[in-house]
Amino acid sequence: MKTNKLYADIGFLSLTHTGEELCGDHVEIAQNSTNQGVVVSLADGLGSGVKANILSVLTAKLVSTIVASDLPFTEAVDAIVQTLPVSSTYGVAYSTFSAIDVKPDGKIFAIEYDNPDLILIRNGKRVPIQFEIREIGGKQIRFSTCQAQTGDVFLMLSDGVTHAGIGTYFDMGWDVDKIVNFIAPFCSVRYSAKMLARVLLGEVSRLYKNVPADDATVCAIKIGQRKQTNLMLGPPYNRADEEKMLSSFFQEEGKHIVCGGTTSAIVADFLKKPLLPTLDYFDKDIPPIAYIEGVDLVTEGVITMSRVLEYAKNQLEDYDSYKKWSSNQDGASKIARLLFEEATEINFYVGRAINSAHQNPNLPITFNIKMHLIEELSKYLEAMGKKIKIYYF
Repeated sequence: MKTNKLYADIGFLSLTHTGEELCGDHVEIAQNSTNQGVVVSLADGLGSGVKANILSVLTAKLVSTIVASDLPFTEAVDAIVQTLPVSSTYGVAYSTFSAIDVKPDGKIFAIEYDNPDLILIRNGKRVPIQFEIREIGGKQIRFSTCQAQTGDVFLMLSDGVTHAGIGTYFDMGWDVDKIVNFIAPFCSVRYSAKMLARVLLGEVSRLYKNVPADDATVCAIKIGQRKQTNLMLGPPYNRADEEKMLSSFFQEEGKHIVCGGTTSAIVADFLKKPLLPTLDYFDKDIPPIAYIEGVDLVTEGVITMSRVLEYAKNQLEDYDSYKKWSSNQDGASKIARLLFEEATEINFYVGRAINSAHQNPNLPITFNIKMHLIEELSKYLEAMGKKIKIYYF
């Protein structure tokens, strides 16, 4: 998401109440198509289990959609609270919620209903957020606003986080001051929002002694500078389009990745620079990288990108492959770091030329492999909050 030169990196993870299959918390992200802003909501369904899950999903989607529709905040919240169903057993709304709206100019607007307070960490310290409380539809709603800066980290939490450790490590739970003291040092290092959420939720699990007594969700939003990365895979269908494709690719700002042997040779010829291959196998299954002056990274094509696709899928699921791609020096790991951690906007330049070697039934993707691979990868990258454009030649 562009905010002049600012970008919101969003990461969230949940723990599920022990004994339940579904989490009663839900995070939803909605893009504002009018101003390119983003709305993130976290809903906490009453209780746990299936009913809590269904209501939190509905509430989070409702909140994000309405707030992203550019309605005045008061009207939006009124529509939300009037729509929330009420439990016949408890006589209260089925779901509490928080939502943060990051505008293109870096302004942050937030609404909160009965969730733990929104936290802003800046330069390793908690910064108070100005707020007011209004009664809407008989409910006390907290409104707040501030101006985002590069490096800011916003945290939205469900109460399963603040309840962690009650009766074991703390008398009254893990309060906000303790949470900030724990996570603030990590906010100052080069951690993605997803990694910050993982670190914080790992401590929540420890405080529950790995037996969560409540659903617990952490949503981290890290504000950074917009960074564009461009990746080319495959030569164009028509040789006559090479000049157009390459000129457009290298006119893009940001870093440039070139994938594929034939593509690399074409790029080297276009730049009038030598293609310098290496024989260093950092991963026995991933072909070595090469070098071309003027290109940030040169790799093999489909095999390398298929591994990147695996990493992208894992990044959104259990995150187990992070230790591998975050430090390894093979081409797939290098691409993963550039796309997952550095880039905020990614342009794919995909050549339609068909390479018979790609029609290998042992590869994880069949038929028109390059297009399928990029389309699948784009879905995962968009789920990470990246802005994606694909150009076919």
